Amino acid sequence: MPGELERIAQIEDPYVLLRVATERLAEAQHEVTELARLRRRLIQDLHAQGLSYAQIAQAAGLSRGRIHQIRHTGPAPEGAFLGSGEVTIVTPLRPDPTRSDRSFVALDDLNTGKRLEDLARTFDLDVAADHVSVSGEIDLNRSGLLVICGPRMSEAMRLTYEKDPVLAWERDDVGWLLRDTRTGEGFRSGQESDPRRSYDIAYLGRLPRPDGLGSVMAIAGIHPEGSLGVVHLLTTDIATLWGQVGTERFSVVVGTEYDPDSHEPVRTELLTPLYRHDEMA
Repeated sequence: MPGELERIAQIEDPYVLLRVATERLAEAQHEVTELARLRRRLIQDLHAQGLSYAQIAQAAGLSRGRIHQIRHTGPAPEGAFLGSGEVTIVTPLRPDPTRSDRSFVALDDLNTGKRLEDLARTFDLDVAADHVSVSGEIDLNRSGLLVICGPRMSEAMRLTYEKDPVLAWERDDVGWLLRDTRTGEGFRSGQESDPRRSYDIAYLGRLPRPDGLGSVMAIAGIHPEGSLGVVHLLTTDIATLWGQVGTERFSVVVGTEYDPDSHEPVRTELLTPLYRHDEMA
């Protein structure tokens, strides 16, 4: 905007000017990306309602060719399922058993985080990284958080999961499970079954931040294979998920069958309805 540009241009300190101009340019690039995503979604929605590209073009005062170009280029609308502008992928730090002053990210968590990062970048989202501390501390009052962490490793995340109105984490003598409180059904990992199965359970949901001013995307498998399965589901079927819940708060239990040797996901499925929390009041 001209006023903002003029204000920045009047900064006398060259180093401050360089920093502020760089920050504003990044913000502007995010705005351009999200406007392009919004524009493409609007055309898709109007076309889905039965309007032809020619009709949309005439009503919008654009050429049919331009409308067709917008429809097939630019960031896909379903990328908004993960966030807008910049997202931060959060993985837990674990204590180093050999040195008390060091911590590390487990290879399984690193792999899941990297695949989620790759997916976010395909939607033209900027990606940052952060960690849940060894003691479980994490600032959840930030926008664009995608947290790969269960209730066991973080008190902050445990309290966040407790805000889910229908799915609940439980632990008994066998191990962890996810329970659908609406039906009473519990879901356990195949690693705790007899006979043992190459199958894991995971949570996927968008939950309120502690300050109530936004949401946090939460991903957590009972074992690492479950979390990896969620990312596999997002990679293969994010458009369907976006179509059903958009950016609203929701939760679902995801089941993942994986290869017993490579531990790579083979098949994923939704084990509960895709619960929209705004419909459960």
